[in-house]
Amino acid sequence: MPNAQHPQHHAPDAPGSPAPDAPGTPRLLAPALAALLSVAAVCGGDAVARVFPFGPRHRAVNDLANQFVPFHAHLWDLLHGRADGGPLLDWQAGWGTSFLPDYGTYLSSPLAPLVALFPRGDIEYAVYAVTVLKTALAAAAMTFLLRRLGPGTWWWASVLGASYALCGWSLAEGTYNPMWLDGLIALPLLCLVGEWVREGRRPLLGPLVVAVCWTANFYTGYMATLGAALVLLVRLAVTDSFRVRTVLRAAVTTGLGVGLAAPVLIPVLLGSRHAHPGLVREFDPAPATDVLARLLPVTYSFSTPAAFVSTAVLLLVGTLLFRRDVPGRERWLWAGLCAAVAASMQWGPTHLVWHAFATPNGSPYRQTFVLSGVLVVAAWTGLGHGRPDRRALLGGAAVVAALAAGALASPFVTSWALLLTGVGLAAVAGALLLPARGRYGVLAALLVTGTVLGQAAATTAYADRERPARLDDYPPWGVEQDRRAAALAAADGWPAYRTDAGLPRVAGNDPLLLGGQGAAYYSSHTPAVLTETLTALGGGWTSRGRNLLSLDNPVTDALFGVGARWRDGAVVRTDTFLPLVTVRPPGPAPVYGPSPFRNQELLLGAEVYARPRAGACPVGTEVFLWAPEATGTARLGDRGTRLLGGGPKRRAALTSLGVQRVPGLKPVLPGRGELGCLDHDRLRAAVKALRARPATSVGVTSNGISATFPPGGGTAVVATPRIAGWHCEGTKAGSYGGLLAVPLTPTRTELTCAFRPPGLRAGLATGALSVLLLTGLAAAGRRSTGKGRAARRGRTDRVRGRGERTGGALTAN
Repeated sequence: MPNAQHPQHHAPDAPGSPAPDAPGTPRLLAPALAALLSVAAVCGGDAVARVFPFGPRHRAVNDLANQFVPFHAHLWDLLHGRADGGPLLDWQAGWGTSFLPDYGTYLSSPLAPLVALFPRGDIEYAVYAVTVLKTALAAAAMTFLLRRLGPGTWWWASVLGASYALCGWSLAEGTYNPMWLDGLIALPLLCLVGEWVREGRRPLLGPLVVAVCWTANFYTGYMATLGAALVLLVRLAVTDSFRVRTVLRAAVTTGLGVGLAAPVLIPVLLGSRHAHPGLVREFDPAPATDVLARLLPVTYSFSTPAAFVSTAVLLLVGTLLFRRDVPGRERWLWAGLCAAVAASMQWGPTHLVWHAFATPNGSPYRQTFVLSGVLVVAAWTGLGHGRPDRRALLGGAAVVAALAAGALASPFVTSWALLLTGVGLAAVAGALLLPARGRYGVLAALLVTGTVLGQAAATTAYADRERPARLDDYPPWGVEQDRRAAALAAADGWPAYRTDAGLPRVAGNDPLLLGGQGAAYYSSHTPAVLTETLTALGGGWTSRGRNLLSLDNPVTDALFGVGARWRDGAVVRTDTFLPLVTVRPPGPAPVYGPSPFRNQELLLGAEVYARPRAGACPVGTEVFLWAPEATGTARLGDRGTRLLGGGPKRRAALTSLGVQRVPGLKPVLPGRGELGCLDHDRLRAAVKALRARPATSVGVTSNGISATFPPGGGTAVVATPRIAGWHCEGTKAGSYGGLLAVPLTPTRTELTCAFRPPGLRAGLATGALSVLLLTGLAAAGRRSTGKGRAARRGRTDRVRGRGERTGGALTAN
């Protein structure tokens, strides 16, 4: 029997023996190396593809250009005191919208404020830097978790941690949806919380970590929580520590953490409830061959799970099935968890559970990073028992080969995918066969690290090349955008008048990106009332009504106080606009019908459009076309205007065809439409009439508006959408044609309205209650600890006292 003071070790080169860390290895060296590897792979792949910031190809695709860069630009403005609005209300986009739900969806990452360290004109660099930093932190967090879960060689933990951060989901989807990368960081952190729960440690820090993860991005944080719960259940089963009280402790920790995040979470959830509904989709699982193909490097597809996680991980998980030195329960539970998570991604009911019970409008496999994390943890579990022997290694290689063979029928498989898989399999298998120490150990580390870096960099470069060809792309920030932003800033006159960023648009949130205060706005929380009002007045949109376009029309410009707008390469000014607050005569609010021309007149309170005769407008009027479903070119004489409509995805806006100069000239239309003939003289007269009773004072704050009026009745109308959250002193906030309105009486001559996002009070109350509960639990824990220490001291004193008495008796004898 071996000496208890000198445990027996395996021979250092034998399979099944993990190589011990070198003496004095710094604790943070492994996480730091993992972070460095992830940065090298991402930046290296982008450099190979010659993509921004390493080449002329841009990254401005889909939501990265439409939402993330503009919202981070707005955050920059807020942090530097240059934004119109505050943390609750955004005066710049959508004629005035709720900002807290957007903050909680796109900007609540603890890393987001780092963009303020960059110049405003380098906002794309800032977003890229934050994206790479998130990837690095995910690698470091997973590496830290792996070393916390069990023994193993430190550099293997680094390589596996980097493999997780460089998974296909991160490289293909997370890179242009950087808010999701907070979930990539959250999964290992929440698994770490699970370990604390299992051990009964850190009862205060655990809920705080959960709160940060859910606040950073509630959507992927929710998915990471599900994944961490599954990992915890397996850990409890493997270690024979499954207890009901442990599960309850995990539930309490999670509940308190989510409660602490409630001030952001509840407004986000209610913001979604008030949002314009997106398309309701049924989940259509991807073919099995395509799912297998996405396990390989250098593949790309929008509607399949990006499950690539390096051949090293696949091989180690495959060997786990054949390792007789790993206890059967541990081996099959981890393998079963990997299989169960993969299967759950393909089954409709569990797909809904993963996605918070709503099939997303975009990519249907947003939870794929959880599968990558589970695979990495399973791979590390096997390494914790040492390196696999030749039999297990052969079995694991056969598993990887079978997966690759099953993917051959998929159109997504590339020759590079097969080549890199084969080379990587050989390299990692060879590394596992080499002795673990000395020069061979160094060679093994280089082989595995090279495999992970090479496959990840190649996958990054391939995704960079494929993404612009498959997704919508937009012009990157450049000299022209600088000139446009400077011109808009010079013309800005808020709150006396609005300055619209105009057309052509750069992205979906041009007022946030370029400056000004306009109708354009794109968010998951685009209010239904905003979309409905804009549509009734002739507005256009894409993304099924959530991506609203700037409406270039003199009547709506007058109604919403637009005194300057970008048009045809320059800022165009006008004095035909109403102030932000106007008084309308007593009477019912307008009820909109199908014609945007009549709706504009109802909201204005005057007829300003002449009717066309025999299909032609009177000479001197401006011809406008309403053809929301048309796609093609409309033409009046020599001037052509391109329309891009057609439901349900998009709708063409009310469009000017130019001034009618030739009597009887009929426009050529690309489809069915309605013509309106705007008489500018009538419009100026209508604006002058509404200005006849101006407010004596108007004050605009970051979250509200106030005004005073001369005595008299009527309705005070604020040129901002009547979205949920407006509260006015002394009366209920009303609606006038979709705009914020308050009735005036001979005794009520003031308007004071403030905006509070729905759910903010409930969120603050829930957060406060969670703080109280957490404080109470901490106090109870301290008392329990104090009593335990006192009891231990008492036992020690009694033992010492008995010893002294015994010693005294012996002395007496």
